[in-house]
Amino acid sequence: MEFVNSSTPRYDCLLFDLDDTLYPLSSGLSQACANNIIEFMVEKLGIDEEGIDEEGVVELNQILYKKYGTSMAGLKAVGYEFDNDEYHSFVHGRLPYENLKPDPVLRNLLLTLPLRKLVFSNGDEVHVTKALKRLVIEDCFERIISFETLNPKINETLDYLPEIPVICKPAESAFEKAFDIAQLNPHTTLFFDDSVRNIQTGKALGLHTVLVGKSEKVEGSDHALKSIHNMKEAFPELWSESINKKSERIGYATRISIETYVQA
Repeated sequence: MEFVNSSTPRYDCLLFDLDDTLYPLSSGLSQACANNIIEFMVEKLGIDEEGIDEEGVVELNQILYKKYGTSMAGLKAVGYEFDNDEYHSFVHGRLPYENLKPDPVLRNLLLTLPLRKLVFSNGDEVHVTKALKRLVIEDCFERIISFETLNPKINETLDYLPEIPVICKPAESAFEKAFDIAQLNPHTTLFFDDSVRNIQTGKALGLHTVLVGKSEKVEGSDHALKSIHNMKEAFPELWSESINKKSERIGYATRISIETYVQA
């Protein structure tokens, strides 16, 4: 896809990561997920039987995550074979989703913005949907771009054959595929994510980037938000433009009504 850049940012799409972005790190889901991954590596892959102690397994997981974007992608890349659905069921199926509570503040922010809104997550569809439902914001988005979206089963499509075992953020291929699937223009899209690496890749590909969970900007981030709840404070123009567009529609309808009345 080719895009035309504009010197004046005008946003028509909001692209959101899920984990630790649409809900806070304090929920405990990320730590629980990390613990489940360690258990999977030991119980399902037998990594502890390879002469690696528990501390070594934790370190290996961290190395794979940092290098490949997700632990799953790293494990696949270094040669471990396992079923993707089994992995997701083991790692995400036992998360404490009860820690996620309805978020009426976020829901109102999202619903009052008549812009395209999409979720872009490395997580599987079941996990993403379950988390959004717990937050009661599942109906606020046009679509979800999940693990399955980026990594369809081979019998589902032959249009896109990956060169790597798993496509996920922060790989450029994951972003480019998301742009193509959603037909979005990165130059008019605001991208919210808690990962610095994801933010930096997004910025390199033309997205306007918002680092969530931090109050200080880093290289690659155009903005930084301590919480996703601070969206309106950071981007009041999005809501102002919405009001102006609504006023324009009302004004246009009023003019048409008056003209029709006069002509009659």
